[in-house]
Amino acid sequence: MIVDDQAVIRDRLRALFEDEDLRVSDASDGAEAVQKAQREKPNLIILDLSMPVMNGLEAARELKVMMPHVPLLMFSNHAKAIVEDEALSVGIFAVVCKSDSESSKELVAHARVLLGLDSAGNPARLVS
Repeated sequence: MIVDDQAVIRDRLRALFEDEDLRVSDASDGAEAVQKAQREKPNLIILDLSMPVMNGLEAARELKVMMPHVPLLMFSNHAKAIVEDEALSVGIFAVVCKSDSESSKELVAHARVLLGLDSAGNPARLVS
């Protein structure tokens, strides 16, 4: 699930993840994300920080109580150390800065790890 108040960001990320053969739903704010997550049971949630109604950190707190095993990523322009520290303290796996030139690749790489997929989109196998 992609949660961002900007439709252009949601559309861009949707296309990126659908190119990876992943199903995507979205929400335009944290409150909508909490409601949809209860119904849809996503495997991964990507949150923006700054959104109306309920911001990404507030949503993350609620989502972690509802779905403690669902991994959360933050995709935000506000990737400063204080935001990152707070995000990690509420259970967000990583904060990816939207303005970094490689941010899309980084976001997909984190998602693959959290979803247990290899680089070809197949379930990752443990090698012993």
